[in-house]
Amino acid sequence: MKALLQTLANAYHNPKPGSTKALWDELQDLPRSGAKDLLKRFLKAISELKLAEREELYTRTLDLTPLTAPYVGYAVYGEDYRRGRFMAELNAEYGALGIETEGEIPDHLIPILRYLAVATEPLPELLQLLEPALHRMIHTLKTLEPKNPYLLLLEATREAIQPISKGVPASPKQALPVAMGSLFSSLSFFRGGRE
Repeated sequence: MKALLQTLANAYHNPKPGSTKALWDELQDLPRSGAKDLLKRFLKAISELKLAEREELYTRTLDLTPLTAPYVGYAVYGEDYRRGRFMAELNAEYGALGIETEGEIPDHLIPILRYLAVATEPLPELLQLLEPALHRMIHTLKTLEPKNPYLLLLEATREAIQPISKGVPASPKQALPVAMGSLFSSLSFFRGGRE
């Protein structure tokens, strides 16, 4: 499980020369699972692209004004104060375990996956929010760009975290706001306009 989560975290990094080959190498050592199969399909899809095309796809999907922001707190809370509190709690957990955020803010999937790979008792709020956040990210990307290979990576991530988050009750206080509503309302085709 640890190696799978670390490999998934690596897959969320910005593509660079040799990064896809390194992911293929990591994939070979992983035990068979649904998440591994989805990750393999993701790697096959991006391997067919030139580096510049992979970089553009990454940027469009996960980086600058992304189709799918890979931030768990944002997917659930939007810009609400609860996201800030959640990130502060994640930072404290990362500090206690020596997890580096690698230049990302605490609710990004890279440090979260690295944290889950080593935490013996992960933060309960993270376990409650992670699956719903991934569900939102997947739903958004399926709606906006259903053939995007990063959909496979998000689905692999959701598959990989299911054993960790299984049995964690959803807290009634953690009801998901419509965080993505603000994203959708800013897109002209969701408003019905022709801007």
